[in-house]
Parts: sequence; C-alpha cells; structure tokens
Amino acid sequence: MTIQQLQYIVAIDEHRHFGRAAEACFVTQPTLSSMVKKLEEELDVVLFDRSRSPVVSTADGEMIVQQARAVLKEVEVLRTMADSTRQDQSGDLRIGMIPTLAPYLLPLFLGGLLERYPGIRLSVEELTTAEIIDRLVHGRLDVGLLATPLGVAGLREEPLFNERFLLYVSPQEGIGRKQYVLPSEIHADRLWLLEEGHCLRSQVLDLCQLRERGAAGGRFAYVSGSIEALMRMVDAQGGLTVVPELATVGMPLAREAGVRAFKAPVPVREISLVSYRHSVKGQLLQMLKDAVQTAVRPHLKRTTDPLVVPVDVAV
Repeated sequence: MTIQQLQYIVAIDEHRHFGRAAEACFVTQPTLSSMVKKLEEELDVVLFDRSRSPVVSTADGEMIVQQARAVLKEVEVLRTMADSTRQDQSGDLRIGMIPTLAPYLLPLFLGGLLERYPGIRLSVEELTTAEIIDRLVHGRLDVGLLATPLGVAGLREEPLFNERFLLYVSPQEGIGRKQYVLPSEIHADRLWLLEEGHCLRSQVLDLCQLRERGAAGGRFAYVSGSIEALMRMVDAQGGLTVVPELATVGMPLAREAGVRAFKAPVPVREISLVSYRHSVKGQLLQMLKDAVQTAVRPHLKRTTDPLVVPVDVAV
C-alpha cells in the first residue's frame, strides 16, 4: 500500500470517473486503474462499483476511502511540520476567497506578500462560503478569507477587519440625492442583487429587511455573481445596489459620485481568516494575516465605534 494509491482512490471518489481522476493525478488511466486494482487485491476488498456511471464506492470502499482521506491529511501535516522546521518562511498555501471579496482584496496584498516571502507558493480560488467550508473541513484548502461569524465546529476564525456596506446609486434615484441613506428607504423593485448562494445577497436582504417586507419586482429575476456587473446594470438601467467598501478602492471618479453611505448605525461585515482548528501552517497563516491587514488599513474607514452594526452571515 502506498500514499499514491490512497491519492488515486480519493480522486476516483471525488470525480466519480476513472479517466477524470487520472487527469487530476497526472497519470494515464491504465496506470491509475492498475494501481487501484493492486490495492483492492492487497486489501481483498472491491472499492468501486465499476458497472455504474458515474462510478460509486462500494459500502466497504466508502469506509476505506474516508480513512484514506484521514491518512492523506496526516501526511500533509507531517510535510508541513518538516517545512516549518527549516524556518525559511516557505511552503504551499491553498486559499479560498468569496467572490465579493477576492477581486478587491487580492490585488491589495498579493504583490507585497510574494515579494516579501519569495518562498511562498500560493493557490487562490474564488468559492462560495459553503464551498470554502466544505474544502476546509476535508483538507482541500488551508485557509479561507470570508465573511464571519460562521460557528462551524472544527474551524478557527481570526477576524481581520470590518468592512462597511455602501450603496451605489443611479443619479435618477430619489435617494441618490441624499448623503446618507436608511435601509428602510430602499425599494425592493429598484435593488439589484447577487444570485443565490452568495452570502452578501443574504446579508443585503436582511440589512434592507426585504425578507419581512417582501421582494417583489423584476429586478430579482436578473442572475449575476459579480458586483461589477450589478454596478454596470445601475449605470445602464438605473436603480441601486449594495457594495462592500473595498469595491470602491480605485473606483473612477464618475462612479464615486454614485456612492452613498448608510446612516448610522453603519452596517459592516466582518472578514476573517478561517482555518482548520489544528492546522500546522501557523507561520504561513500569520504571514498572510499580517499582509492582509497591512494592505487594507489605508483603504478602510475606522469601524470600531458604537455606531456600527455587524450584519450576520447566512451560510
């Protein structure tokens, strides 16, 4: 039995297909199939039902695949511990970021982090909150940068900063002439929202009390996963949308004129570094935390006063 064989059976379980699993493992399908067959013979267990499409684990195979995941996670721990003993500030870091944060935060800290620590190898994916949680729990990510609190067992949350919610409003909107806006002044049929699955959508619905007031109107039929797309719709069709503060960094002057603040108490979202509670990549995570906080500090308004209200995350 080898670590490679364990990686192969986990890949098959994830992809439900021998060919796609082989591609993910960078081997040919005959090589992967042969190694899995040898493992089955060694264990005297049929791991996968090959007669079905997609391929599924047998009852016995499912238990063994789950144990293989646990073994591979411990192997990763050993490798990380060995890296940390070298004290050379190097290693791999797999990061998941929510789409309403990644395009605005990543450019702020990425260059400085890579320049300061040339031994770090980063892999960054844009994922929903639910996807990040799942990958953290199953060891497929080292850390997530997302809105909190989550309250998920086994995950550790380290707050990085509070980010204000702002409005981007068309000049044709009545509230666009106000400097500060109350959530209750927002009409559901004039508001552009992100598609289902984004935590920011849930936060906006709660912030504007649209769940209680009802969400009627054609605006909700538009499906978009991009804040930039929503702002373009405001520019072209009127209405308004809610944007996180970092989305206004580097915004053209023409657009800055459409940004409005909420009247106190100011709604904010908490952005945190979320990792597996027993992660051994503490040094790398601290380096990431320091880099992010240093990068965002000049761009965020101070939000520690009592006129601030955090908006809960709906996972």
